[in-house]
Amino acid sequence: MRLATVFAAVALSCPVFAADSFYLGRWKITSALVAPWADTARKPDDAESKMLAGKTVTIGAAGIAGPRQVACKEPRYRLRDDGADMLFQGAFDEMRRRDPSVDPLKMAAKLGFRGSSWKTLETGCEDEIEFHFVDATTAEFGLNDYVYVLKKQ
Repeated sequence: MRLATVFAAVALSCPVFAADSFYLGRWKITSALVAPWADTARKPDDAESKMLAGKTVTIGAAGIAGPRQVACKEPRYRLRDDGADMLFQGAFDEMRRRDPSVDPLKMAAKLGFRGSSWKTLETGCEDEIEFHFVDATTAEFGLNDYVYVLKKQ
């Protein structure tokens, strides 16, 4: 009985429960697109995007392995549901504030997001990378004016 109480206390103290761990596993960065929020007056440097394309990212319970831009030894995962205005750390909402004609839902749809709400995995890591899940086998993250697409392996 005491052991069951300990397990229950540990499970309740974790921000992400086992049922929500669909994101764990190996993911391959399959493509990089210039982000819609990037300044159109200057093309972002594509050296990083070329280097990251084709790389594998492994999201594990105890850490994220992969290129240094996403690697993390002590993640503090938090899974949440986000609308289009919150994707990519609020980039679409920021675009709308600058230009009221911008529709965050349409911007999200251009990147493959269907519907009106998606799972976002906060990593709690120093790099502040967040993974946004188009579906259970496709994720995206934003970095330095690029959107990276990952496919589950």
